[in-house]
Amino acid sequence: MLSQWLDALVEWFLENGSWGLAIMSFTESSFFPIPPDFVLLPLGIAQPELALWYAFLTTSFSTLGAILGWWIGHKLGRPVMIRFFKRETVEKVEGYFKQFGGFTLAIAGFTPIPYKVFTIASGLSQIRIREVLLWSFLGRGCRFFLEAALIMWLGKAAESFIDEYFGLITVIVVGVILVAYLLYRLFKRTRTNAVRK
Repeated sequence: MLSQWLDALVEWFLENGSWGLAIMSFTESSFFPIPPDFVLLPLGIAQPELALWYAFLTTSFSTLGAILGWWIGHKLGRPVMIRFFKRETVEKVEGYFKQFGGFTLAIAGFTPIPYKVFTIASGLSQIRIREVLLWSFLGRGCRFFLEAALIMWLGKAAESFIDEYFGLITVIVVGVILVAYLLYRLFKRTRTNAVRK
């Protein structure tokens, strides 16, 4: 019954084009269980000339939805996280925020991991709103604009390519970003220590 209801909602989002995509992108960042890719890809494949517009729309509204997720975590706190997600998952995500701060949202925004877990946890972890906006836009933008580029390059074949290889692509890209970020932090710390001496 639940899967039928969700399928019907996805169909409704598809039928409503840009508006449906915007609503789905916004809600998925805070509570809706299905990622906007399920609407972005069919819309983009049907109209490749609008693929970049759909990517921008998805990125923008997903970023705005992240603010709602932040608010939920900030106002309702840990109990709401424990109620909807496994305790181990919550603790692991909190650990990421302690280690990487708001940058965690950029990593999560690019991966297939449910983004709402991280946006709610960002409020719980007292991440600043401007960081939520910045890192959400960068992480989500990288993901959705990459999908748009694949649509423009591969056409209808983009959907099967993304299904088969996007997980691997995200692992590689996130790995590169993490290494770059850690090197940047190391460089910054070394430079700060040199200045103090």
